[in-house]
Amino acid sequence: MIGLPRFRIHDIGSIERAPTSPASLRSKLSEMIMSSVNSRAKVELINPETGEYRIILQGTLDKEDTKFDEV
Repeated sequence: MIGLPRFRIHDIGSIERAPTSPASLRSKLSEMIMSSVNSRAKVELINPETGEYRIILQGTLDKEDTKFDEV
């Protein structure tokens, strides 16, 4: 079985780049969450009139699976 690619600390920049497609962002966030030992999300803002939202994602990357020295 093929798993998700492992998220590395240098991948952080790819999450913050704009504009990005929803599919690309979903892929990178999935990699980050699956490479974490814990994670949680908080909806900080939702505007029903415009559809705008803000979500805070917080977690801890797994040091064994993440290459911190490849920055």
